[in-house]
Amino acid sequence: MHVIQRGHYRRATFPYDDDFVRYRDTLHKAAERFGMRIHAYVFMTNHTHLLVTPEERDSVAQVMQAIGREYVRYLNARNHRIGTLWEGRFRSSPIDSDRYLLTCSRYIELNPVRALMVSTPAEYRWSSHRCNAYGDPDPLITAHERYEALAPTPLERRQVYRALFDAPLEEPTLQRIRNSLLRGDALGGEDFVELMADRCERRLTRRPKGRPRRDAGAIGKMGSEQLF
Repeated sequence: MHVIQRGHYRRATFPYDDDFVRYRDTLHKAAERFGMRIHAYVFMTNHTHLLVTPEERDSVAQVMQAIGREYVRYLNARNHRIGTLWEGRFRSSPIDSDRYLLTCSRYIELNPVRALMVSTPAEYRWSSHRCNAYGDPDPLITAHERYEALAPTPLERRQVYRALFDAPLEEPTLQRIRNSLLRGDALGGEDFVELMADRCERRLTRRPKGRPRRDAGAIGKMGSEQLF
């Protein structure tokens, strides 16, 4: 489950460094409470990306709702403001872990590089990269079994993981990830997409042309190029 949450009208959701800390702590508590393991993340200035495994069907929704209540209340009180912080409901895409987990992890941790904020992901403070690639302690992160299968020892795993970032993600891969988020599609092979459709009891692939489209509000007015 690749999850993105964006600020309303692309407004900054983290005006100060300690706002990042507050959001991280709120997310950590909510994830522990509602059973959601986090494998990768990045907190950008006006949106967040998470790569997670929910333990229950509603874990992700419960975590994001808790953040919506606690963090928004904190930020509104701090800045003497009222109103909406986030741009509607969060977006999410089920991920085929065997084929796309590490790709999505790279996509997420490379956000600050694509946004030209840093030259390498290790330079960005508010992401999981320093943990996954160098072993820096991070209470948010739980290693996924696909990550642990990279090598037999933690040191070797981190070396292999860092090597994945030597080559940039190709544009078709970037576009597929972005499109999956925008539409709420499953990201994986045909068998995985069909499995997710059965589990969710709804269609997770793009509807053919000519069929009624979903309301843009489930999608918003954000173009895929704005997802980084």
